[in-house]
Amino acid sequence: MNTQSDRVSVGIGLRRGSLMREIEATQPELDFLEVAPENWMRLGGAVKRQFEALLSRYPLYLHGLSLSVGGPAPLDRDFVHALKKFINQYQPVIYSEHLSFCSDNAHLYDLMPIPFTRAAVRHVVERIHAVQDVLGQRLTLENVSYYTAPDAEMNELDFLTEILQQADCDLLLDVNNVYVNSVNHHYDPKAFLDTLPVERVRYLHVAGHLQLASDLIVDTHGAAVADPVWDLLAHTYGRFGAVPTLLERDFDIPPLADLMLEIKKIRSVADDALGLAPRNDREPVMVANA
Repeated sequence: MNTQSDRVSVGIGLRRGSLMREIEATQPELDFLEVAPENWMRLGGAVKRQFEALLSRYPLYLHGLSLSVGGPAPLDRDFVHALKKFINQYQPVIYSEHLSFCSDNAHLYDLMPIPFTRAAVRHVVERIHAVQDVLGQRLTLENVSYYTAPDAEMNELDFLTEILQQADCDLLLDVNNVYVNSVNHHYDPKAFLDTLPVERVRYLHVAGHLQLASDLIVDTHGAAVADPVWDLLAHTYGRFGAVPTLLERDFDIPPLADLMLEIKKIRSVADDALGLAPRNDREPVMVANA
């Protein structure tokens, strides 16, 4: 019989400014906070104290932006070693990154998709091994949205699964990205999910997007989660179980109370998909020290 321990852990991204102040003031019922380590590695003074105070209440998840695991430029080993120091200091539950690149001869200030080629698979796998060797842990990589796939030798699904298997790494499954790509590139998102290896999926993201046309969506992280993505999220829980889930919102961030309504919906979708009894208002959530 399923119990409360089977509930899905749900969190949001911590941002400095008004959102951080709201979280400090209200201590909402969140199961974890996610941060981009690059934005917090050189903290000092009052901000560092605020950050560490929040970590005394909420477990920490890390989701990086600048590893550039698929990039043509040499791997930034100084950054990887600094990241390892940050991980050792704060002991996050998970460190994840994007299966993309963001640097060539300079920083590109965007997350660029990697060409779906066998040479790219070999290149990425080699770099993942190098990072895992330094960190002493497996990487968890996110499937990214993409809008074109020039010179592709395989499809997105085969490319992704080849890397997961050859690099022996895990997957941050972004459900919104699966939906966005399925519309833009005309495939069945549920069939895509059903083919992914269950044992590799360690973490989920869900977010909003901008629909420009019936067959064109832009992944913005700047809107509420759309109805088809809620449906796909339910299917995801049905296949992969109670995987920790982040509500991702990077732009046009609403008040915390509005975000908490979406957090509540994630929990409801998960409970329904997992066959758990509805929560009541007095039921505690899974908040613990990392």
